[in-house]
Formats: sequence, C-alpha cells, structure tokens
Amino acid sequence: MSDTPGKQQNTAAFYGQAVASFSVAMGATAIGIFKLNADAWVRAFLGIAVLYLVTSAFTLAKVIRDRQDATAARAYSPFEKL
Repeated sequence: MSDTPGKQQNTAAFYGQAVASFSVAMGATAIGIFKLNADAWVRAFLGIAVLYLVTSAFTLAKVIRDRQDATAARAYSPFEKL
C-alpha cells in the first residue's frame, strides 16, 4: 500500500462552471464599467483596477497552491528519515 496521496482531478463540469463563472463576472463588470455614467478616465481607471485585481488573485491562488503542493510533497516523502 502506498503512503502517497493520489492527485485529485477536477471534473469537467467543475472546470466548466469555474470558467463560466469567471467569464460572467468579468463580462458583467466590463459592461457595468462601460455603461457607467462617468468620464472616460474614470472608466479607464476602473478597468485597469479590475485587471490588476484579477491578475493579483491568480498570482495569490498560484502561490497558495504551490505552498500546499510543497507541504504535501514534504509530508509524504519516502526518503525522509524516521
């Protein structure tokens, strides 16, 4: 019996839901900013802020995932001294 955990795979439905949710959120935000009754510079600032927020969220998610992967790999290392 192996002590290493199996890598969990997401289902296609979960992946599709995540992509659809992200697309709807970005689309709704873009439409809201475009239709906002404000000067062009205000809409541009909000658009850049949304893009910065999205890239920061992706980076944070990657850092958290990498840290969890490293912790899991260390916890199940077969070469670790007892």
